[in-house]
Amino acid sequence: MKAKINIRLQPIFRTGLIFLTAYFLCLMIYTLVDNTFNGVFLDWFSKHYIYEFQTTHPTSGRALWIERPDWPAIKLLFLRLFIGVVFISLAIILYTTSTYSRRHTQNAISEISTMMRGYMAESKEATDIFPPEYSEISTQMVEIKSQMMQNEQILKEEAARKNDLITYLAHDLKTPLTSIIGYLSLLDEAPDMPDEQKQKYTKITLEKSLRLEKLINEFFDITRYNLQQIYLEKESINLSYMLLQMTDEFYPILQAHGNTAQLETAENIMIMGDPVKLARVFQNLFKNAISYSYPNTTITIRTQCSENQVDIYFSNKGKTIPTHKLEMIFEKFFRLDEARTTNTGGAGLGLAIAKEIVTLHDGKIIATSANEETTFSVTLPL
Repeated sequence: MKAKINIRLQPIFRTGLIFLTAYFLCLMIYTLVDNTFNGVFLDWFSKHYIYEFQTTHPTSGRALWIERPDWPAIKLLFLRLFIGVVFISLAIILYTTSTYSRRHTQNAISEISTMMRGYMAESKEATDIFPPEYSEISTQMVEIKSQMMQNEQILKEEAARKNDLITYLAHDLKTPLTSIIGYLSLLDEAPDMPDEQKQKYTKITLEKSLRLEKLINEFFDITRYNLQQIYLEKESINLSYMLLQMTDEFYPILQAHGNTAQLETAENIMIMGDPVKLARVFQNLFKNAISYSYPNTTITIRTQCSENQVDIYFSNKGKTIPTHKLEMIFEKFFRLDEARTTNTGGAGLGLAIAKEIVTLHDGKIIATSANEETTFSVTLPL
């Protein structure tokens, strides 16, 4: 409270000091003109503002010299002095006001900065730190702090999921590696093993090697996503042909899972985008649909065009995704199926990368799930 009183009294003292200085300055000028420069000033004034004329005395008839003020010149002098004083006064007032305003602004900024640091560093309420006159700043700081805490919580959860995933991957690397070494040792120790048993062990070893490769690739996915930034190289793309080509490439995977693909799209839908990045988006969504669909069901891919955008839908029949998981499905390192023995979930980066690529194309991606049907929709500008 004492500090606030001192801040309010400062302008009063400053104004008084200015008036006192002006008073002594005027007194000094008057003293100089009246005493020190009296003769010089009188000579100058007489020369410019007093005129002499000769006349005759009415009684004696003698010649007389009379001096009279040149009132028009004197009025012009006072006008100039008045204008000069006004301009000097305005200059002094403007300078003083500017200086005071600048210092007042600096003090206010310093005060607000101190309060902001205090609010962000402490766990006090905003009303305990910010006075009523800073209510607008107080409201904004509450929003900023809330957003920062929310982002911090998201980063913590993301880091926790990442650490859990790495721990899981590191643990699971041992299982297939141990099996591979075991079966290869059996094959090495028994060269006369029957062909049927040898083929069986070889097949198991191959399956475990593929599982090991998949786990190692997941490690690389995590590293690449953290180190690389996605850049787009846009060109004209025939979206219809891209989707058709993708369904043909995925035919072996669909057969292995007992699924079929149904493509419903118009011909020659042209968009501008990065073909490699968008292909990765569609492949991730298609793989996701195959992995989480019921066997012997149809996965539908269809497009719908409007005036300035195209919507691409990937729909599959499978277990309904709970709402709380649906909200987190595009977050980094989030695995829909958290069972450690599952082969469907990867590093939890596919959908996060897909969302980032679609966003860079000025589009959006959403997921819906109800009645054992899940649909991912991608919207892109035409």
